[in-house]
Amino acid sequence: MGRAFEFRKARKMKRWGQMAKTFTRIGKDIAMAVKSGGPDPTTNSRLRALIQNAKAANMPKDNVERAIKKASSKEQEDYKEVVYEGYGPYGIAIVVETATDNPTRTVASVRSYFTRSGGSLGTSGSLDFLFERKCIFKIKSREDIDIEELELELIDFGADEIGADENEIVIYGAFDAYGKIQHFLEEKGYEVISSDFERIPTDAKELTEEQEAEIEKLLGKFEEDDDVQNVFHNMK
Repeated sequence: MGRAFEFRKARKMKRWGQMAKTFTRIGKDIAMAVKSGGPDPTTNSRLRALIQNAKAANMPKDNVERAIKKASSKEQEDYKEVVYEGYGPYGIAIVVETATDNPTRTVASVRSYFTRSGGSLGTSGSLDFLFERKCIFKIKSREDIDIEELELELIDFGADEIGADENEIVIYGAFDAYGKIQHFLEEKGYEVISSDFERIPTDAKELTEEQEAEIEKLLGKFEEDDDVQNVFHNMK
């Protein structure tokens, strides 16, 4: 297992435990995908992937169809993807990905969470050196899949780590290899359970239990904000 898998196994960040929050996040992603690539999943690869994610999250089919229909109408808000970067207590680097129809509101909220915790909001790109952007795919495991052989095939399409995770096979690749990997998996008939993007820290920091609790409290503030889609950090 490589560094991405170790980080994924060890990190303590809660990943959208609340179903309503998960559905809201996927709904926003669907809205942005439809706006940029149209409502037909057969020609919109990003929308096709998000429908798979919705299924993996047990999001009702009716909810997905309503989200696509709304995104195609004039009543849909225009969401803008904005990334905020800063430091929390004890020098922990935090990247907050948002989808917002009001950036002024969102930046004010994000800044306040950092400030009240004793941290600070940084400038765009200031933490790029601390994180690697990766795409991640989960496919259904089958007895006939040879992981080593699959890895050799996927290397040519930008994958750099692959391994088994319970009944799934997890594939990590370069951020810009998402489309190539998705096309390969679909073309070869693998069942894609879900796909997403992650930021893997290049150097994770270890804290005491008390310090971790303080960081977790700050992460919780971000996670509760409706404008926030993802939160990444470099705490072990």
